[in-house]
Amino acid sequence: MSQTQLDEIAELHKRFMEGRVGGRRAILRKTDLTGLSLRERDLRQADFSGCIMAGMDLSAANFREATLYACDLSNSNLNKTVFVRADLRGARIESADLAGANLDNADLRAGALSTDGSFVPSQNVNFRGANLAGARLSGTLASSADFSDAIMSKVNLTGADLRHARFEGADLTEAEIKGAQFNGANMKSAILTGVQIEDIRRSGVDLTMTITDENVGRSIQSLEQPLTKLIKDHRNWVSTVGADGRQLDLSGYDLRILLTLAGEKLTALKAVGARWCGMDLTDIQLQSAVLDQSDFRSCFLRGGDFRASSMRGARFSHADMRNADFSPLFFEVGGQKQASPCNLSDSNMRYANCTGTRFKMAKFNNADLSYADFSGADLTEAIFTGARLDGARFVGAKLDGATFDGEPPVV
Repeated sequence: MSQTQLDEIAELHKRFMEGRVGGRRAILRKTDLTGLSLRERDLRQADFSGCIMAGMDLSAANFREATLYACDLSNSNLNKTVFVRADLRGARIESADLAGANLDNADLRAGALSTDGSFVPSQNVNFRGANLAGARLSGTLASSADFSDAIMSKVNLTGADLRHARFEGADLTEAEIKGAQFNGANMKSAILTGVQIEDIRRSGVDLTMTITDENVGRSIQSLEQPLTKLIKDHRNWVSTVGADGRQLDLSGYDLRILLTLAGEKLTALKAVGARWCGMDLTDIQLQSAVLDQSDFRSCFLRGGDFRASSMRGARFSHADMRNADFSPLFFEVGGQKQASPCNLSDSNMRYANCTGTRFKMAKFNNADLSYADFSGADLTEAIFTGARLDGARFVGAKLDGATFDGEPPVV
């Protein structure tokens, strides 16, 4: 279908909703609308059952009481879109932008649509990696929905049915959850700071691996000296090759209260298991640092220098890593130069933006790189043994000498 045809259907639907002569309800079942636009259109009570609506611009459109049963809305712009009381059962909304969207009382239960009349198992609604920041989902029926790795800061889940839903790795900072049902939900590694978690706890949900206000880690306010003084001593330690000053060790500390360390020079920092979530680390210098198990989810790492650093098991979901440098450093050992590559083994970089980033010789052994964007990145001689690459993009990337378990991805 062309954009012109779709515009005509939308205009006729508008006339129908206004009760004007010649109007006709929009019914577009199982139609491919990929990449088209319905921006700001009034589509109340329209029927898009089974449509492929991936990559569309649906921002600020009104789908109140519309039927979007088993639709594919992946990667679409749903910013400020209205889905109040809409039927979204079985929909796929992966990696879509729903910032400020309104899904109050929407039906997000499982559903499926057969193409030939045969039985099709129901599919859970998929919000994996989606941006739901500030969205309204109060009163929604979302049992068993998948919100893994979704950005859900300040989302309104008041009174929602979220039984058996998956929130693994999701960011629910300052979410409103009063009266929501969470029985059987998976909250592994979710961020729940600023959330009144009593209702979740009463539901019997395991919160031992979540980040809450109760277990955020050691506060930098408990440091023996002001951080500025410790950073100065650390830089002195680096510049004198250990003869003076002292190495800064922030292992286990929660650094988020700082908000930014952009442009700081912290070469050879030790910060195992530190929490940096959401911080601005633009142009930071962290060469030869030990950052294993650190949490960099949703951080701004653009232009940062991480050469030769160890970041095994670190989390980078939704991080902005554009044009950062994760290349090796070379040191002379026994009269010969030896490379010290960046180690990102066992890391989680789901949905990270790595466009134009330098990863020459980097180790990605057993890392989860699903849906990460490596377009234009330098991955020369990088090692991907055991890495998960589902949905990852490598458009224009340099893969000369890179090692994969099977065939290298399409560039």
